[in-house]
Amino acid sequence: MKISLWKITGLILAVLIFAACGAQNNAGVDGMEGGMMGEGGMMGKGGMMGNGGQMKFHMAAIPDPYAGIKSPIPSDDQSIERGQAIFTANCATCHGDGGMGDGPAGEALDPAPAPVAHTSQMMSDAYLFWRISEGGSEFGTAMISFKSILSEDDRWDVINYVRALGAGKVMPQNQFGGQVNDPEAQATQQAEMLDAAVSQGVISQAEADLFSELHPTIDDFIQNNRSELSGIDKPMMESGLDAMVEQGILTEDQASQFLDIHNRMVDAGLMQ
Repeated sequence: MKISLWKITGLILAVLIFAACGAQNNAGVDGMEGGMMGEGGMMGKGGMMGNGGQMKFHMAAIPDPYAGIKSPIPSDDQSIERGQAIFTANCATCHGDGGMGDGPAGEALDPAPAPVAHTSQMMSDAYLFWRISEGGSEFGTAMISFKSILSEDDRWDVINYVRALGAGKVMPQNQFGGQVNDPEAQATQQAEMLDAAVSQGVISQAEADLFSELHPTIDDFIQNNRSELSGIDKPMMESGLDAMVEQGILTEDQASQFLDIHNRMVDAGLMQ
């Protein structure tokens, strides 16, 4: 049986990454292992309602010198192609070829590696570049820092690739298997999350209905205006809601209610 050099290299990387995560966990990382570009997250291996409170990582204040930076690398075919090679070599073992947090080296991690193909759609340039560059030490996770491993251009290429992957603009490599970003699966899990929030008394049914009604519009707006929103020193959702109010797409009351519902579900550990 012939095994390609690429396959062998990938398997070696999987072993090394898994061993590094395990070593940090044994040193007392409180079981908070992660992979490249985030720890856990909505739609990860634990699902929307597993692993507790990972969305709070995404709402963390971005420190200097990363706050407000924007990508200098256009998301063109050349950048995406470079990013695919870098992602396959460095990230897919944990995050899966489809970027949904289900790579073989991430199987034993709790929380699971982030579903970066999904979460990257809603995260700012500054946030993603910060998390790749500095790793997870600030959050007590085993995610390694890539600033001494990947050049700045390499990191931006990876971000361009992961966003293209999550948007369905490219198909993943088939080295490590895994799911692809599936809007229908996201909708199903969101409905399950809202049902759980209502049954636990975190939100009312009317609030769940409002969240379901507004969420697609807010998601689309943020994804389509990500470049402009990335330069604002606020979490992407908050800056997106502010912009939608300014443009008359939402009322102030709708934006305030949506953010309040969102934050209550985060605090209850229902939204990852």
